[in-house]
Amino acid sequence: MRGVDTAYNYRDFTAHRQLARTAGDLLPQFTLSTKVGFFPGPRGHSTHCLEPDRLRTAIEQTADDLGRTPDVVFLHNPERTLSGLSTDEGSDRFAGACAALADAVRSGLARRWGLSTWDPRPVAAIIQASTRDHAPEVLLVRAGLTVPEVVLTSAEKISAACRIPSQMRWGMSPFAGSTTEAVWQSTDLSAFAPSHRQSSAIPVAFRLAYELPSVTRLAVGTSDPAHLTDLIAATDINIDTDAIIQYRQLISTETRTPATDQ
Repeated sequence: MRGVDTAYNYRDFTAHRQLARTAGDLLPQFTLSTKVGFFPGPRGHSTHCLEPDRLRTAIEQTADDLGRTPDVVFLHNPERTLSGLSTDEGSDRFAGACAALADAVRSGLARRWGLSTWDPRPVAAIIQASTRDHAPEVLLVRAGLTVPEVVLTSAEKISAACRIPSQMRWGMSPFAGSTTEAVWQSTDLSAFAPSHRQSSAIPVAFRLAYELPSVTRLAVGTSDPAHLTDLIAATDINIDTDAIIQYRQLISTETRTPATDQ
């Protein structure tokens, strides 16, 4: 485990200060990524905004609160704003946000900038025009067996359009939030890892998340050190690539097939 991922709005907008206070002089030993895009709103609720000046201010405060320059600053879930806009307006708004993050990197407030998206479809629809001048260097997307095919292909479209190298494609939420869901206790994933025969599907599911879509890092919660130890060990599991291809073909077919009344 070599990286820490956080966000400007985590822990009620105190995560950066808490992390700096807790980690102390250990923090420079890790790759540190964070995100900007959500801001304090009325009645305790956060609001999403792609306004360049607000993003720049948040990045400046991020560096101050952390006491160091982040390795990556992500534009956080831009689809929250883009989904309510026309294609032209969304493209312009997204391009302006990308320019703000690229300028922050040039100013020394971050080493790289990237895109973090839970639902990449709105971004994929405008990515070619919006990032002509400022393309993200890193992409953080949902990964794993719970991700629909259309989301996987949208993430892959963004990676291709922005020419993001494999080492800069990262994943998150491989278990869709929790390993305690019944599906992870009852599903047999041995077809994906024939040499890994054991009762729990969780290690195999974690390893599969590196392939759905292809990513080189995965962000997971840190509340249980024993769970982290198990997940780190799971990265050594050998996955059947043919099974991955068949799985992608299967979920792609299911996406295209309309439902019928029985």
